[in-house]
Amino acid sequence: MAVLDVSDAALQRARQRLGPAAEIPTWIAADVTAEWSLSPRDIWHDRAAFHFLTTPADQTRYVNQLRATLKMHGAAIIATFAPDGPEKCSGLPVARYSPESLADRLGPAFALADARRHVHQTPSGSTQTFQYSRFIRVQ
Repeated sequence: MAVLDVSDAALQRARQRLGPAAEIPTWIAADVTAEWSLSPRDIWHDRAAFHFLTTPADQTRYVNQLRATLKMHGAAIIATFAPDGPEKCSGLPVARYSPESLADRLGPAFALADARRHVHQTPSGSTQTFQYSRFIRVQ
């Protein structure tokens, strides 16, 4: 298991919460689009990072990292804002996806296996529509 986050402070808080279990994962403080490596894994889970990548160059680097890190026939679970989700999050612009548009962006190496919508209630009481999509690496 590995955990990647751009914030070292967030990783430190997660380690503290896990206590002795924090020895299990590999911790990586990096931007997902940066240069980092990890031995191939069976599952990739992205809880709302991809939708912050709004440029084709960043999206391509993400897909390249996904392809390099996910084993053949492994599962990628990616949560993004749905087409009717917010246009910004924390003041930052986001990209919104349907399962099909996300599949198009990931390319032919990933086959869409399942998709679910989720309406998330924020602490302030507003709602945000997410799209969870599961892909299988086929190439």
